[in-house]
Amino acid sequence: MEAQEIIRCRGHPLVLGTHPTTFEVTCEDHLTKNGNCIIGIAADKGCAGLSPTFRTVLAHDEAVLVTRLVCGVMSAEVRSRGSSQLPLDHPADIVWRKSAFVCSRTIGILSDATALTLPRELMENLARGKEMIVTLTATRPG
Repeated sequence: MEAQEIIRCRGHPLVLGTHPTTFEVTCEDHLTKNGNCIIGIAADKGCAGLSPTFRTVLAHDEAVLVTRLVCGVMSAEVRSRGSSQLPLDHPADIVWRKSAFVCSRTIGILSDATALTLPRELMENLARGKEMIVTLTATRPG
């Protein structure tokens, strides 16, 4: 089974991209220096806005999530795992985690990238306020 979602958001001058264990996209339209995991704001959906089909595919212990982040000419790809424990019901936030911690904001666990390890050129584009397209592809066995 496979399902895909596209999220549109934008950067902000305070995008720092320095968090060592997570990264986040939010529907909120503001950012402070404390939000060092947030790489995109003004997203057109949070976890709760994901389609029922996508949520069903991802909420499985064998699910794999591939996230493609594109901002200007820069892009990055992040691989994460899904989980049967994912509630996927936060109205504004979407968080990718290096750990296996799950909460209403979590979309991917055991991620192979964090805000700190994403390409610096991508973070620079986001700090200029450029638009970012986030393509989520979830797959799981039949």
